[in-house]
Amino acid sequence: MRNPYDVLGVPRTADAAAIKGAFRKLAKKLHPDANKDDPKSAKRFAEVNTAYEILGDEKKRKAFDRGEIDAEGKPRFHGFEGFGGHPGGFPGGGAGAGPGGAHFESFSFGPEGFRRAGGAGAGGPRGFGGFEDLLKDVFGGAAAGRRGGFAGGSHFEPEDLHPQPPGRDVEVAVTISLAEAAQGGTRRVHLPTGKEVEVKIPPGLADGQQIRLKGQGLPGPGAVGDALITVSIAPHPVFERDGANLRLDLPVTLYEAVLGGKVRVPTLDGAVELAIPPGTSSGRTFRLKGKGLPAKGGPGDLLASVRIVLPPEGDPELDDLMRHWRDARPYDPRRDLT
Repeated sequence: MRNPYDVLGVPRTADAAAIKGAFRKLAKKLHPDANKDDPKSAKRFAEVNTAYEILGDEKKRKAFDRGEIDAEGKPRFHGFEGFGGHPGGFPGGGAGAGPGGAHFESFSFGPEGFRRAGGAGAGGPRGFGGFEDLLKDVFGGAAAGRRGGFAGGSHFEPEDLHPQPPGRDVEVAVTISLAEAAQGGTRRVHLPTGKEVEVKIPPGLADGQQIRLKGQGLPGPGAVGDALITVSIAPHPVFERDGANLRLDLPVTLYEAVLGGKVRVPTLDGAVELAIPPGTSSGRTFRLKGKGLPAKGGPGDLLASVRIVLPPEGDPELDDLMRHWRDARPYDPRRDLT
C-alpha cells in the first residue's frame, strides 16, 4: 500500500478541506460505476478510500504521521524495549553486562528439556536468573504449570510452545461501496487460513456489521472456528449516510433558484427529476421518499439540500442587475441574527 498522501496527491501540510477535496475528485473519477470496463479503476478506488480513511480521520492521521500505524491503518511493530529497561539487554545487566559482578549463564536443550549450565550465582537476581519468569511471560503460565514450572529440575516440553486452542475464529476486514451496501452483491475474500471464499453481501448492510462464515476459521482438536468478516462502507463522493437516509448537496443556478425549474438529481437507482419552485433559497432541503438505503422499517429517503452556484466567470450584465437590485430593492437576510 502506497503512502496515503501520495495516493491522494496532497502534501503532508494539507488541511482537512484540501484532503477531502482531493478525495472527492479522485473518488468521482475512479468510482466503479463510472469505469465498468476498467478493472484497474476498482483497485485504485479502493486504494483512494483506504487513504482517505486514514487522512480523513484526525486521530488516524496523527497516528500515521507519528509512525504508529502503516498505510493500511494497521499498528506498526516497534520491537521490544529490552528486558529490565535496557534495550536489547537482560535483567540486571545480563548478556554483555558491564563491570559489577555480572556473569553469563549458558543453557542447553535436550531430552530433559532446558538445562542451566551454572555459572556462579546461577538463578540469582543478576545475570540470567529470571529465565523461568521470562518464559512464563512469553509462553504463558500454563506452559510451565503443566509440568510443575521450570524450577527444581522440571523440563520444558517443546510441544507446549504453540498450544492449539480448539476452533479459533479468524477476522477479516472488507470495504465495500455504498451501492453494494444498498443493493447487495458478492465479494471474494482472502482469509488468514489461506483460503479464498466468496462472501454474499446482503442489501442494507450497516457500516461495521459482521458476516459470520461457519467452519472457515482455524481448526482445533475437536472443532473448526468461524471467519468473521467485518464490513466497512467506503465514503461516497456525492452521498453522505445519515442512518437509512442519504444526503447530498444539490447545485442549482441563480436563475433556477429565482425562476424555478426541473433539475436532475442523482440517486443510487439512477437520476430522477426534481421540481424546484420559484424563489428557492440556498440551504432549502427537498426529500425524495424511498431513495435512501434499505432498512427494516422500509427504505430511507434522499435529502437534497440546495446550493446556489454563480457562474464560474464574472458577468458584467449580472453585476449591473445586482447593483440596480441592491439600490432599488434592498433587504436584510441577516436581520434575525442580531
